[in-house]
Amino acid sequence: MNDAAVAAGRLARGLEPLHSQVYFAPEGEPAYTAAGLEPGRMSYFAPRAAPMGAVGASVVTATFYNFSPRLVAKSVPRAWELVSAADLLDVRFAVADASLRRTLGDDAVASPEMVEAAGLARTAAGAVTPDGRPLAAGHLDVPWPTAPHLVLWHALSILREHRGDGHIALLVEAGLSGLEALVTATATGTGFTVAFARGSRGWSAAEWNAAVAGLADRGLLQPADTAGDDAVEPVLTEEGTALRKRIENDTHRLGAAPWSALGADGATRLGELGGAFVRTALANGAFPAEGVFAARPKG
Repeated sequence: MNDAAVAAGRLARGLEPLHSQVYFAPEGEPAYTAAGLEPGRMSYFAPRAAPMGAVGASVVTATFYNFSPRLVAKSVPRAWELVSAADLLDVRFAVADASLRRTLGDDAVASPEMVEAAGLARTAAGAVTPDGRPLAAGHLDVPWPTAPHLVLWHALSILREHRGDGHIALLVEAGLSGLEALVTATATGTGFTVAFARGSRGWSAAEWNAAVAGLADRGLLQPADTAGDDAVEPVLTEEGTALRKRIENDTHRLGAAPWSALGADGATRLGELGGAFVRTALANGAFPAEGVFAARPKG
């Protein structure tokens, strides 16, 4: 693992909250339901999948990876009967605009620093190639917005999905199903809480515990009593910890190429600018205060 790949991975993870806050934004569901979607999880699945077009439930399950197929099928393809993918993209940008203005403030949105950050992020996103990256490829076909804060958000969306596509390839190579990947990620203690991970991804306690038991049989988790009705807290073994570390390092490696287009100075500058925006967004409630993350997204 070279230093440039690690630095790129840290930069990507550090800036990711500017993209992902849109999925927690209170502006989201009201805007999507006003456009015609049904209340609930449809407001997550359809807008995020919309860059790929009116795809089926299997495509969404494959590209999002750690969601129960049963949960996905409740929203897709029904969503496309209610609102076109093209119209949802417009609403999605409107939600991003509203949430960024709320969490960053109009002065930051209109600042020279935002213009500079947007230009740097677009340069990196422009180096993304679609090879083997289905979700990123869909985002690459979305027309660029003109407002700098939305350019920044869209660029980070492309880069986030590019990184995620590579991450999923590594999970498949490691023999981890979507649920097993979610369980082991939760066990690192740096992502979602067990309650949020299971509930938001649509897995029953029985399914969760069966995955824990199977991973324990493989030596990746410590044995646990999975006979009860409650979802257990998974604990990684040394082998499981090593596997998650290898996957994370390889995710850095597979996701590094676009960031290298900035050069060391450009990447450092984007980290400075974007990091300041992330800290402001977090301070202004970009994510729920409790019950979601085992560790707050880093800025």
